[in-house]
Amino acid sequence: MKCRVCREPAVIDVRRQNANYCCEHFLRMCRDQVARAIDEFAMVQPGDRCLVAVSGGKDSLAVWDLLVELGYAADGLYIGLGIGEYSDASRDHARAFASSRGLKLTEIDLRAEYGYDIPTGARTAHRAPCSACGLSKRHIFDKAAIDGGYDVLVTGHNLDDEAAVLFGNVLHWQTEYLGRQLPVLPAQNGFPRKVKPLVRLGERETAAYCVLRGIDYLVDECPMAAGNRHLGYKDALNQIEAVSPGSKFDFYFGFLKRAAGHFRSGAEVDQAELRACARCGAPTPGEVCAFCKLVDQAAQPRTVTVMLNQRGHS
Repeated sequence: MKCRVCREPAVIDVRRQNANYCCEHFLRMCRDQVARAIDEFAMVQPGDRCLVAVSGGKDSLAVWDLLVELGYAADGLYIGLGIGEYSDASRDHARAFASSRGLKLTEIDLRAEYGYDIPTGARTAHRAPCSACGLSKRHIFDKAAIDGGYDVLVTGHNLDDEAAVLFGNVLHWQTEYLGRQLPVLPAQNGFPRKVKPLVRLGERETAAYCVLRGIDYLVDECPMAAGNRHLGYKDALNQIEAVSPGSKFDFYFGFLKRAAGHFRSGAEVDQAELRACARCGAPTPGEVCAFCKLVDQAAQPRTVTVMLNQRGHS
């Protein structure tokens, strides 16, 4: 197996490109693909300050590393979700990466700041763990980007992620989500600009990138994600990709080119109907945003327990 660029021994094959790469040219290919995505969708401008949503996994650490390699100013933000040893390990990986490269990493502990963690909060609020987790992370990352004066909020969503989400949204014709499933969401109505520079790279490539760059990342899946439909959609697409390499890329980028525009008007109407949350000021269609409602529900048992304990000692 020879590298397509230099004909030296290859370390990885990228089947959708029908190409093999040595270490040097694979890393260059990854940088080129991210740079192309940034340019094609005008994700980041020179001088922009980027805030990277960091989990300690391969994708968030890879995108942070790639942005820095490409010369962008990028800080990280890690949220402690309180999912036992999994959260402890993810935090340690994020800290180690930032420390090894002299990068700034801000940490927010969900229980310390908001009075709940994902396992107890999801149970108390009668939400699926992934729903409570996603809502919490979106709100906190958005708030941190706005409050910190960052120009761009960066997430590590890769091609596999976007294809799987698109697959689910098409299966159920979630048109409001289809209108927003873009590599870039502009800053508007109190939201920061959100970008996904990894959309031209798959999970296998981001994992290989981390290995070849010496980035130690958390391999384990979140223990609370078992049964998540998103993982099922990924498995289905992986089977299609195995038979027809490039199907994920064609599916997602074909949607962007030929169909995404048909759903944008609905998403724009939804955005126009947003107002500031009466509690936190975040954009919301109602008087109080979903995150504040979650905080009220999820933090309530802790408050009640403290009150009962105080009464017991009075």
